[in-house]
Amino acid sequence: MLHRRECVRLLAAGLPAAALLGGPSFPTTVADRVDRRYEAPMPRPLGLKATREGIWVIDGETSIAYLMRYQGSGEIKVEIETGIERPTAIEADEVGLWIAGEDGRKMFRIDFGRDEEDEKKIDYEKSHQTAEFDTPGAGPVKWGRPGEYPHDIGAQGIAWIRGELYLAVPPAGKIFVVKAQDGSVSREIDAPGIRPQGLVFDARRMLWCADGNSRSFFKLDPASGKIIKQHMLPFGEPEVDGKVVVPHGITIWQRMIYFCSPPTGEIYRTPLVSRMS
Repeated sequence: MLHRRECVRLLAAGLPAAALLGGPSFPTTVADRVDRRYEAPMPRPLGLKATREGIWVIDGETSIAYLMRYQGSGEIKVEIETGIERPTAIEADEVGLWIAGEDGRKMFRIDFGRDEEDEKKIDYEKSHQTAEFDTPGAGPVKWGRPGEYPHDIGAQGIAWIRGELYLAVPPAGKIFVVKAQDGSVSREIDAPGIRPQGLVFDARRMLWCADGNSRSFFKLDPASGKIIKQHMLPFGEPEVDGKVVVPHGITIWQRMIYFCSPPTGEIYRTPLVSRMS
């Protein structure tokens, strides 16, 4: 979370280069509202992924992956003890999870287990790690107080589509596209802002990236990296204990952006479509 004065400074520092060189070439919208959706069932929620079964949340403190219901207060349906050190992001595909660990410097693959009598039925208790590879672009952060981030960091957001992983890596200022089968880099695109975090594809296969400094969600063309629009949280809102909430992990469900904030331990949501700034 940020104090208001720090929010102003980082907002300016986190703007894309186009905004600093004569104005942005993309529209900007401001969220009409932000709802506190759940109090997360873990100390430090860092990553989210919406699926038909519910919303996956990875906890940076306990390393447990939780599957929560959308309804009510977010009842926990499944818990998977991943054993992954310092996880930062989570993604799901048809048969398992991708988790960024060791402050995002490594990517880990966890396959869901299967019932012995019915292979079509998932047995989450039998889930197991099947692969890992290094994250490209890992390094020291460009923000924070001295000593606040003792380790280099890597991916803070993951999005999977058609056998490729998109990894948001703040130290590099890039979104790397890697092959899911071996982690080799296919290409890279410039990230919006200097603190790219959560990543998610929408229903039209456009890529959304959260930027912590500008407290924005950027819609990108995944092929070129071109910014299509910037969707900002209201200035100074939501606020908890005198500090402004900064988004980390994001996902999309039923035209709502869900995002988590590790310092508050809460999950929020805001509509994809809002007023122009």
